[in-house]
Amino acid sequence: MRTQFIDGFFYDSSSCTFFRGTLTATDGKILSLTPAGEPTPEAEQIISLGGRSVVPGLIDVHTHGLAGHDFAAADTAAMRDMAASYARSGVTALMPTLASAPKDELIAASARIADLRRQGTGSARFLGAHLEGRYLNLAKRGAHAAELLAPLDPDELEEILFRPCPPPAHVSAAYELDADGAFLARVLSCGGTAGLAHTAATYDETVRLLKAGVVSFSHLFNAMPPLHHRDPGPVCAALTTDSFAELICDGLHLHPAMVRMAYAAKGHRRTVLVSDSMEATGMPDGNYSIAGQPVTVQDGRALTGDGALAGSTLSLFDGVKNLAAFADIPFAEALYCATRAPADMLGLAHVGDLLPGRMADFLVLDSLDTQPHIAEVWLGGERYC
Repeated sequence: MRTQFIDGFFYDSSSCTFFRGTLTATDGKILSLTPAGEPTPEAEQIISLGGRSVVPGLIDVHTHGLAGHDFAAADTAAMRDMAASYARSGVTALMPTLASAPKDELIAASARIADLRRQGTGSARFLGAHLEGRYLNLAKRGAHAAELLAPLDPDELEEILFRPCPPPAHVSAAYELDADGAFLARVLSCGGTAGLAHTAATYDETVRLLKAGVVSFSHLFNAMPPLHHRDPGPVCAALTTDSFAELICDGLHLHPAMVRMAYAAKGHRRTVLVSDSMEATGMPDGNYSIAGQPVTVQDGRALTGDGALAGSTLSLFDGVKNLAAFADIPFAEALYCATRAPADMLGLAHVGDLLPGRMADFLVLDSLDTQPHIAEVWLGGERYC
């Protein structure tokens, strides 16, 4: 059945603006998006948006969990519950992210993610899997338990990730530890994308890694050497190249001024907003865990016993609003960083904007001129909530 959405203002990713028009969806995908006054296809169902704004569903490419569950340990039922929570928050597609865990647990988790990607979750889509664990630099391990880290072994990586969960797959690792380049080469040959993470790489090492195929920086600034005028490190490489840079805009991981500086360097096309959320997201303060370590959450701040930040309790939609405030940019510009930019980072064309052929996953927003609010979530052209 064709469904037509009329009397709405639709987001144009190419210009980060809105225009009045009509969207037609069929078979779960967008058939057309036409400006007001232009001919539209015939449709069996007409839905008036009442002048509200429509934006693509958000894409979270770095998120470990929420609602009391972590992807490394969650069973299939829990993952379905998590997918529903993501959808209600405005995230219609995600890369379930696995932190450091025992090898067998990672293999099993990858397989469960792959199964739900094939079957469908009934809500937010699992695009693939993101591995951010195990292959990290001990000196920059952050909240990851030291005993769970391991050398960069391409055969083991394939066993843990690519065999049970074929691409899309993103591997965040300390690639400076990949002495002969075999680990990065395996990521790329298996069809994955690579992000530099939990790293002690120098500037020169980082530039070499970018030339070799690393495309992004996982939670830029966090778990890597700070920017220094005589030792620029990975941060300088991130800010001065065409790479993608993940930012956690919760006001805790990064000072707003650092967000503003990073955004000034990267712009909306290379800034990727992520939540890096952990299982306490949407839950009361208390005791939780991630990457093999106990975590205490107080006032929304997640810390390990030795004081390291342990992911966030941020919703990605709040991250978009925070980026707009921190960088002093329009909400529509910040929105690109949680829709089209993450899709581009992973090389995905079927999600991320409102073009014909994309999945008909979108959000209907109220009060766009003041404080944006999600009024409705639509998945595959059907109202979810």
